[in-house]
Amino acid sequence: MPTLIRTLILALGLMLAALPALAFDTSARAAYVMDQTTGTVLLAKNADEPLPPASMSKLMTLYVAFEALRDGRLTLDEKLPVSEHAMSYGGSTMFLNTQDRVRVEDLLRGIIVLSGNDACVVIAEALSPDGTEAGFARYMTQRAKQLGMTNSTFANSNGWPAAGHMMSVKDLAILADRLITDFPEYYPLFAEETFEFDGRAPSNVNNRNPLLKLDIGADGLKTGHTQEAGYGLVGSARQGDRRVIFVLSGLESTARRAEEAEAVVNWSFRNFVERKVATAETPIAQAKVWMGAQKTVGLVPEGDLTLLFPVLGDQNVPAEVVYQGPVNAPIRKGQQLAELVVKPEGLPEIRRPLYAAQDVPLGGFVVRLMTVGGIVLKDVLNSPLESM
Repeated sequence: MPTLIRTLILALGLMLAALPALAFDTSARAAYVMDQTTGTVLLAKNADEPLPPASMSKLMTLYVAFEALRDGRLTLDEKLPVSEHAMSYGGSTMFLNTQDRVRVEDLLRGIIVLSGNDACVVIAEALSPDGTEAGFARYMTQRAKQLGMTNSTFANSNGWPAAGHMMSVKDLAILADRLITDFPEYYPLFAEETFEFDGRAPSNVNNRNPLLKLDIGADGLKTGHTQEAGYGLVGSARQGDRRVIFVLSGLESTARRAEEAEAVVNWSFRNFVERKVATAETPIAQAKVWMGAQKTVGLVPEGDLTLLFPVLGDQNVPAEVVYQGPVNAPIRKGQQLAELVVKPEGLPEIRRPLYAAQDVPLGGFVVRLMTVGGIVLKDVLNSPLESM
């Protein structure tokens, strides 16, 4: 069957004015900004390039730990031993030693708030298939691929500089999205501004996320810095019903990281707005039906369809309904038949599935006979006449 395309113009109700969105001009080596509520990508700069993620890769260790808590393989009150390997890490740590047995909940806070390299290794060795940090890193790499993070490879649990330890900013955004969505019970930990573990590390008690104190809805997730990686941040903020996830990597200073992160949040919320463009009760278009009791069937979204658009504008947003047709009867209500492709200028195109608005049974004998007869007649009329 041929691919049929019906061109639409979307606007309020099914008509919306929009101008091209002004792109955010970032000095980060790589950046990715996503409106989580609608799934709209607002900015992508070197989004798929594997880069050293520094401590931002600790988010993968946390995700695996949260999975273990969910599955009952860990408990928050369980106390884990500290190996010499875990104690050997420098940089940002909880100052753990081999005499410690540390509660899992304290280790999680130590990773999130204090960016503890040693805490990551304690978790890693407890969950590793072979009891080693290297084995845990291999497991993280495999699990990341299963989550759709195709440009991530881990050599350790904490982002310590190592050959081949890489993540893309898009993968980090995917991971942040999964942490927020899959583990809402643990996500509030990312908004904690301080954690004083056992009073032993007074110089390392504050969360490094520069946005948490700014009252702009920021509530996570993780900073990172090494000489090779530069300064980075995986962040998220919520204002009203909207949540934005963003990743910045390769900035030159903590000050620049703070400035860019705040600017990204403000840009994301001030320059884009949600609009309801369709409802589940009102067909967006009609698809032609083959051999059905009706000649067409209405096409509707699964539910009320809300999309994100630039705030200002004075021109219509083009859209297309694409389907393989005519669609063979019988058709059942709710059957996926088509795709709505919206093309707001300045943003990536948006694709959403469309479904049959009602049942369309197979037509009776007369309907089928007339359909076939019409095709035969059309073929005869279109055939060239032969000379006698």
